[in-house]
Amino acid sequence: MERQSTVTLKFLAEPSDVNLYGNVHGGSVMKWIDQAGYACSVGWCGKFCVTVFVSGIRFYRPIHIGHLVEVTGRLIYTGRTSMHITVEVKAADPRDGQYTRTTQCIVVFVAIDADGKPVEVPAWEPKTDEEKSMRDYAVRLMELRKGIEAQVGPLGTE
Repeated sequence: MERQSTVTLKFLAEPSDVNLYGNVHGGSVMKWIDQAGYACSVGWCGKFCVTVFVSGIRFYRPIHIGHLVEVTGRLIYTGRTSMHITVEVKAADPRDGQYTRTTQCIVVFVAIDADGKPVEVPAWEPKTDEEKSMRDYAVRLMELRKGIEAQVGPLGTE
């Protein structure tokens, strides 16, 4: 199996995605992010995967109905069973084709077996300076998350 570390989904923003202001609803964008991240993680490990964490989702500008949308998921770190995927959303008016970034975040997926238990994933090694920088960014985010979790504690658990 050839492993894919990058996946790009392309489609048209449809009227069913509209919010009260005539733009694409943020929930639709988050769904697309999850789909691209899932496709990327499955493309890398060849296993079913589940979303376990979304970090730093940032909406820069609205997406308009009728615009072309590109959602790119890119692997930036692998743990034993987890994969960190950076996802960037871009949109363009089809009349000029000029894509601009609208949203970005990092999504963490865990590979699972048929019983829903975590399974190991193939290790990913960065090759370029940009890939190394993104891997280091993922590691810093993990450290920050651990610190926050230690401070906040297990919210919502009994």
